[in-house]
Amino acid sequence: MGKSQTTIVWNGPKERGEALLSAISPDDPNDFEAEITGDGEVVELRIVVNSDGLRQSRATVDDILACLVAAESGLDVIG
Repeated sequence: MGKSQTTIVWNGPKERGEALLSAISPDDPNDFEAEITGDGEVVELRIVVNSDGLRQSRATVDDILACLVAAESGLDVIG
């Protein structure tokens, strides 16, 4: 079985990026690394998933994307 690395990149307003990062941080933090880069109003949220294979990588990415979609929906309702 091989190793797998997947990167998810989101670009947008700093405040929203920080909220999205907060939404995924409690969800299996050992399965991925995430950081916000950039200064100014537009930033990049980069999430890197390292796993022992494609199946595990897909499950982790699916979980992260589900959390991001839920958080973004909540932000849209609030904002």
